[in-house]
Amino acid sequence: MNSKTTKYAFLVGVVYFTCMSIAHFFGIKVPLLFVYYDTPFYAYQDKIISFAVCAYIGLFLVASRDRFAALVAIIVLALTALGLSFVNFSNSLNEVLQEGQSTLPYWLQTAFIAIYTLLLIVLFMRDKKNA
Repeated sequence: MNSKTTKYAFLVGVVYFTCMSIAHFFGIKVPLLFVYYDTPFYAYQDKIISFAVCAYIGLFLVASRDRFAALVAIIVLALTALGLSFVNFSNSLNEVLQEGQSTLPYWLQTAFIAIYTLLLIVLFMRDKKNA
């Protein structure tokens, strides 16, 4: 069973991903909700992302109550941070950036997700010790 702190940490993810889904659905390009907020995009892609993010919402809701789901959510989020890192290094991203445009904002948002992942890992491990 997750502690209250761990439960609430996962529920923060539910809120975050809900906001992300809404932002993508309506094309509200805000940093943290849109990692690549200032790159060219197609509106239909953002609608697809908004629906795909619903899987994170459901996973994190279940993870707030279930230890196995919590582990799966942590793994998925770690893979997300890893995937964003590959995108940040990719030639595909560089091709759409304007000359001199920095990837620092994308790295900061990737770091935010990685730090949130580390927080969840620490809480998950702490709960295991207290079980």
